[in-house]
Amino acid sequence: MFNREYEHIAILFFFGQNLGMEKLAIWSEDFLVRFNAIDRSDTMTLSAVLNVFQELAVSHAENLGVGREAMASTGQAWILSRMSVQVDRRPNYCEAVTVRSWPRSWEKLFALRDFDVLDAQGSPIIRARSCWIIIDMEKRRPIRPQSALEGIHLNEGLDALPFVPASLEERQSMQKMAEYRALYNDVDYNGHVNNVSYIRWVENALDPSILEQAKRSRLDINYMNEVRPGEVVDLWSANIDLAEEPPVPSHAFTFAGKKAHDGQTAFRAELRLWL
Repeated sequence: MFNREYEHIAILFFFGQNLGMEKLAIWSEDFLVRFNAIDRSDTMTLSAVLNVFQELAVSHAENLGVGREAMASTGQAWILSRMSVQVDRRPNYCEAVTVRSWPRSWEKLFALRDFDVLDAQGSPIIRARSCWIIIDMEKRRPIRPQSALEGIHLNEGLDALPFVPASLEERQSMQKMAEYRALYNDVDYNGHVNNVSYIRWVENALDPSILEQAKRSRLDINYMNEVRPGEVVDLWSANIDLAEEPPVPSHAFTFAGKKAHDGQTAFRAELRLWL
């Protein structure tokens, strides 16, 4: 999937941080699947995968000189706008995997970042692509990412997940499944609900047995409007017509999270599960 040059950079990660090497084109960390990352199937949950991806993106941004403090000094912050994740196999409890992330390119207002999870043989078992925006924290408005990406190696063409993302259109047949209030553990440093919390809300609204039995999955999520502390979000859902889906998943759902006080859409998502 990657040429030798990039594999070499990834292997040197643990030494490069201490020896003052150049900014890394690909960020790589070895990860052991811990007890708090699994469900009753003894395999890693989707929200745990997203949490690891978030940590890698933060660490790599620091290495590239565009981390939290550097961005805050100019009144800016990175905000995740969209994520697509394909889980071909869920890692097992105590399985050692390698998790990687790299900036790939930029499109208009979006900076693109990819991820993958490799098993002990070096084969990808999880692949993901994401879109990030830079927000002016005072105006709460997006700004173009070119200045932040200047001097950073963009791995154009190294697509971890080369497919067209789902449309994430809102469907008329949706029914309310649950409601969630943005509490202390949901809110991150930027003062709004963290992207992983939305995934947990979706997981908690579904039948646990379906999630536990799922061997493969695909998630597409679009973060549309921030949710502030104390706000209530109504979670709406509908089944997706499986006849439209090759290969046919066992279950497929569409979701919309709407703010209770004004009906504003906070996020939309689609989740497909293969048992």
